[in-house]
Amino acid sequence: PSYARADFVTGEANRLPLDMIDRWPDWPRPGLVLHGPEGAGKTHLVHLWLDRTGGQRIAAAALSSDDVAALATGPLAVEDVDQGTDEAALLHLFNRAMERGAGLVLTGRSAAAAWPVRLPDLRSRLLSLPTVALASPDDALLRAVLAKLFADRQLKVDDRVLDYLPVRMERSFAAARALVAAIDRAALAAHREVTLALVGQVLRGGMEG
Repeated sequence: PSYARADFVTGEANRLPLDMIDRWPDWPRPGLVLHGPEGAGKTHLVHLWLDRTGGQRIAAAALSSDDVAALATGPLAVEDVDQGTDEAALLHLFNRAMERGAGLVLTGRSAAAAWPVRLPDLRSRLLSLPTVALASPDDALLRAVLAKLFADRQLKVDDRVLDYLPVRMERSFAAARALVAAIDRAALAAHREVTLALVGQVLRGGMEG
């Protein structure tokens, strides 16, 4: 998948988070919590921010105290904090980032208030950050995301397919990603192009690829 700015599909569900990324460093604090459902575009936004800042990114689950010195030298994105992390290391990173104003972006599927954080000091600091959410997509955004996902796989699809899918599938980015992967597998297995008939079979579970 491409994480270029030109490939970020914009709609009402993600316009505010994108605007916030574009406003860096004009943030209320040098930190931000970015949350939304799986596949909503959090990682893409992180890459756009890192392109602006020249910073680094790390999965929260991979963070350890040994990493703090190297990671605290500049802008940093810590992804999927709600999936668990070394809280002492994250607290140290947070304090260093705020002191230096270097910039810190934290991501998760839920808002920071719902993250399973046990350290009171870390929880209070997380809740002090500005927060922006990516919402579930409307039909127009879902259609555009589907078009991008098909293009990422170098699949040519008719506009009728893109009109057909959004109203017949689960309204989420994760579902769109899984569905496009299933359609790709089915097309390869059957040596067929992506047509309405093939897409209908995949939606009905008639083809597993």
